[in-house]
Amino acid sequence: MEVDQRIAHKGTRVNLEPASPASFVTIRIPSPSTFRSRERRLIGAEKHGDEEKIYRSRNLATAASIFHRRYHRSPRSFLWRVLEDAYALNIRAADLCKSSDADDANLILHLRFPNPIRSSCVALADSPDHDALSVFVLDQSNYLYTITLRPDHFRKRSTTENGLGEACKTHLAGSFSFKHPHRLNAVSANLVVVSFHDGGITRFDRNKSHDAGNYLWKETNFSAQSWAKGLRSLVPFPFQGGQTVKHGKTNMELSAATSIVSDSLGVEDAEFLFTVCVDHRLRIWSIRTGAILYTADLLGVERNPQEIGKWIIDPARDNLVRIVGRVEGRRTLVAYSPVENEFKFWKVEATNDRTVYVHDMFPDHRLIPPAPSLGDVWTLADFRVAQPTGAAIHLWVLWKNNLTYRTMRVEVSSSKPTDTASEWARDKWSSVQVDNVTTPVEAPSCGDPTDSTEKWLQAIFYPGRFSRATLEAALAMYERGLGTKDTPAKTGRGLVEAICSVLGSTVTLNKLSAGELDHAEFRAHGDVQWRRFYRLIVELDKQRGEALSLALDHNSGVAWVLCADLVTLVHRCSDLEQIYYNSHAEDDDENNTTSLITAGLGLVENFTDTIIQQSNAALRLELFEESTKTDMERIQYFFDESGCWRGISEEDAAQVVEILGNDFRVVTLETYQGLIELFETNEDTGASEDPHPLTEFGRKIVVKSVQETAAMQWQILLSQLLLLVHMEFEYDEGNEESALHARFDVGQVYRQLIDALHRLELVRWLVKTQIQVPLLKAERATGSPSSTKRPEETRTITAFEAFISHLLGLEDVDGEPLASSLTDVVIDVCAPNSGIELSPVLIQCSLLKKDQPHLAMELAPFCNQDPFSVYIQGRVFLALKDYTSAAVYFKKAAVGMSVSMKNADLRTGGLLDDTEKKLINSGPANYYAHIVSLYDRFKAFSHVIDFARLSLQFARADDALYMRREMYSRLFAASTSISRFEMAHATLLSMDDQALKRSCLKRLVERMCETNQTSELVALPFLGLQDEVDEILLQKCKSTVEVTHGIPYHKILYSWRITHNDYRGAAAILHDRLQKLRQAGEGDNLANGDVLDTSVTKQYLMLINALSCVDPKQAWITVTSVSENDASGKAPKRAVVTLAELRRQYQMELDRIAAIQNNQFGLEADDDVMAIDQ
Repeated sequence: MEVDQRIAHKGTRVNLEPASPASFVTIRIPSPSTFRSRERRLIGAEKHGDEEKIYRSRNLATAASIFHRRYHRSPRSFLWRVLEDAYALNIRAADLCKSSDADDANLILHLRFPNPIRSSCVALADSPDHDALSVFVLDQSNYLYTITLRPDHFRKRSTTENGLGEACKTHLAGSFSFKHPHRLNAVSANLVVVSFHDGGITRFDRNKSHDAGNYLWKETNFSAQSWAKGLRSLVPFPFQGGQTVKHGKTNMELSAATSIVSDSLGVEDAEFLFTVCVDHRLRIWSIRTGAILYTADLLGVERNPQEIGKWIIDPARDNLVRIVGRVEGRRTLVAYSPVENEFKFWKVEATNDRTVYVHDMFPDHRLIPPAPSLGDVWTLADFRVAQPTGAAIHLWVLWKNNLTYRTMRVEVSSSKPTDTASEWARDKWSSVQVDNVTTPVEAPSCGDPTDSTEKWLQAIFYPGRFSRATLEAALAMYERGLGTKDTPAKTGRGLVEAICSVLGSTVTLNKLSAGELDHAEFRAHGDVQWRRFYRLIVELDKQRGEALSLALDHNSGVAWVLCADLVTLVHRCSDLEQIYYNSHAEDDDENNTTSLITAGLGLVENFTDTIIQQSNAALRLELFEESTKTDMERIQYFFDESGCWRGISEEDAAQVVEILGNDFRVVTLETYQGLIELFETNEDTGASEDPHPLTEFGRKIVVKSVQETAAMQWQILLSQLLLLVHMEFEYDEGNEESALHARFDVGQVYRQLIDALHRLELVRWLVKTQIQVPLLKAERATGSPSSTKRPEETRTITAFEAFISHLLGLEDVDGEPLASSLTDVVIDVCAPNSGIELSPVLIQCSLLKKDQPHLAMELAPFCNQDPFSVYIQGRVFLALKDYTSAAVYFKKAAVGMSVSMKNADLRTGGLLDDTEKKLINSGPANYYAHIVSLYDRFKAFSHVIDFARLSLQFARADDALYMRREMYSRLFAASTSISRFEMAHATLLSMDDQALKRSCLKRLVERMCETNQTSELVALPFLGLQDEVDEILLQKCKSTVEVTHGIPYHKILYSWRITHNDYRGAAAILHDRLQKLRQAGEGDNLANGDVLDTSVTKQYLMLINALSCVDPKQAWITVTSVSENDASGKAPKRAVVTLAELRRQYQMELDRIAAIQNNQFGLEADDDVMAIDQ
């Protein structure tokens, strides 16, 4: 929709959805009456088909505003909204910044009342005596609620876990029994005024000395007419004698006040009430006495008494009068007449509360505000007035046309009435630009590397674009259209999974006539379904953007537009934004830089999605790939790869020539320097040494502003890049002097544009990437011990909020933090010469600390090739368990990370502790030792071995003794873990620490035995350690009781001793095994079907063979006598067993077996007959 006014301000729309469900605190207000309340029950609310109705009730407010406290600063601003069919009041802190020592107020209080809240009967006040917010609510049962909220209510969940208690009190006024309340106004925390249908008002004074037996409020009634007229309005409308106006179920008297504001006019101990009544009259009351001090027509015109019906104001209008000014005893009253669509400025003066003087400031002018456009029907929905400094009055106006709204502003000088006509002219009004939230999604193409589904998900779940409630309602409505009823909550699916599942079920993959799968049709049909779903989301989202009211911070002059489920902060446009948003406006002061921007945007305006995708792909190569080409070669390469020349028609080229002149003579190096300066930040920006830190709400606004600014700057810079390469190659080859490069250094401009786009791309990544972080301690529920494990104990924020927002703050101007500095902050974030450091490596460190390696990997293209950056890339691959790639980066960074650096302040975002930092830049041995410890955490033992050997190569100095021991230990442990025993053996022999060597030797022997590597064990030389190996195996044999199962240590030791020619020792260990076999009864267990082949007989044969290999004189062993080893505790006796005795014992064992088999055995005296029978 075109507008005639120049755009000078920008509106930033922010979602009101909490970052975490834990930030949303629901408080049920108890019913003050014993009678049954009209509390709404959502019984059957989930009924199929009511999705949109439920969505509107729960999420779209019917009234909203922002209240700014006068006496206390933390928090200072509060946003309140009426929800759930007026049953709920939602309040949250809305400060953009805070003092450095103040805690953030992140909690959202959702007060649910037993009865609906009356329209325009919510008021907030601030007390100079107590740091508390007073909330006054009048419901349809005529109960006046007084709720006192302390700052801790918005900071700590524990303060509201048991309800509000004494912080919530109710009052039922006697006058409410026969009068209908219409408006509620809080003059202060101790004084409230209520207007009624009959034109009267009631003053409520807080009884400060009340106790349980007294009322909280003292009532004083005032009337604008006789009591008889007041009673007349109570009778049914057909029986009334006078004229009234029907409003709902109430008959409103013409003297009833429909719009109310209060002010002291700077007079001590005085309060005045300014009311606009249904009869189009302005009345000024003394609140103390109840007297009407002034009454006149709203516009100061003489009216015909017979035409009274023409001047009646709709009783629903509650925003027709505003008061502004700071001079003692003097104020400016601005009133709006919806009847005449005209403003009137009144000067109001007073010296006491008995008399006021009212003068028309511009008696000779009719101040009719111009509509945003002439072709549509616009309604002035709200207005606000500010007078920050001097005599200039700032008038903000909110226009509505169905769900569309526009905000406009004009400045009027109160000191020069003669200039009013020129100041009020249409071209003096400025407009506010609000970017369209429905960003178009590019059509899928075969050459697009991004999957179509992924592209749609990125558009739908872009941070701050759509609320989760909107997406859930759209999905439920879409499912209803398909005939399904399961919602994500009922099926347990995540929202992303549910959307993909539902939309995927609508498309089938068919086959072509040749039998091949028709992927093209599948993609096309899938894209159609996604577009339908996206349109449904957009239609629901439009309802969220319906404007409700306009708010203004008088201290800073910042305007807010309150919408049904959004809030828009208005801030000034930067110079670049003014050029961009007013590019189609006729401007006599248009300069060459403006022409350049206009030409670039016009050139790419008609580009197809395919060309834009191809241009972005070519640009990505320029942004992230190192090139050895010259500037002109890079320009030529980008021109060819982007294919932009295919999208430029003759008409487009002619339009560029028309704007920039023949041979583009308008374009010079100075023109481009002026262009780059529009993107750069001023030197004074961010110069404050003590800026106010951003609150969570302020960070959301900054993120949204950065998103919009980065998108706008990206569009301009990309268009300038394409325009530059177009102009470079658009010249007559016979006239080289007309070429662009003949007049200035095109390569320099090209590099500047690329550098600016490189930073913008990083900024865009930060504001679109979301991560989960833990909640602050104060926001967590404390009622249950298991509450800390609940999923809602985390909140979802953007990477920008997590890693960059702490560097930002708003300036302190005249003691007040102004949101107008928001524009400067956003420009500084995006500027190529910004003082705000956006270090991709530090962000990667923080992401690795938060266990987000996949996101850290996305930042790899932005990183430099300095040693620390290369090292961090290795850490990223390591976290992704790509150990080979990580090793490549670690080795590449080794030289730079090993060199000692003086006064080095290594910032790692908490990724490296102090011990690890000491290993960096302190020699290659320490660096490789650090890498070894990293791989050891992931149990990547093969790489532990590689880097431990590298560390040992450099750990030659005497002071590296501890390092060498550590590396030998890790090298040995890694080698044994992956059964590289030869490496472990070599490491063992290299150890100098004898205690460590003995410990490792035992571990090696045990490990080789456990992995059945006996042949490798006996094959290893173990120089100087053979006796220790023998002793280790011997101890294992002695501790082994069950020799038929488990690790065969006796056999291993036998093999070891045989290999080392210790035949008697081998025989001795075989004899020990023989005894344990006999004790286990293995002598009677046959093997291989041979009755004489048992484990015992085999052991005898091996024992005899072992002793037969020695000299007959040495064929003996000493053994422990088993029979002597009784329970007396005495040491067992040792006996000598010769080869001959073993042969006899072997023969006796054979005879015993044969006798048993032939039933040739007798009974001994101590035999158990029963056992034999068995």
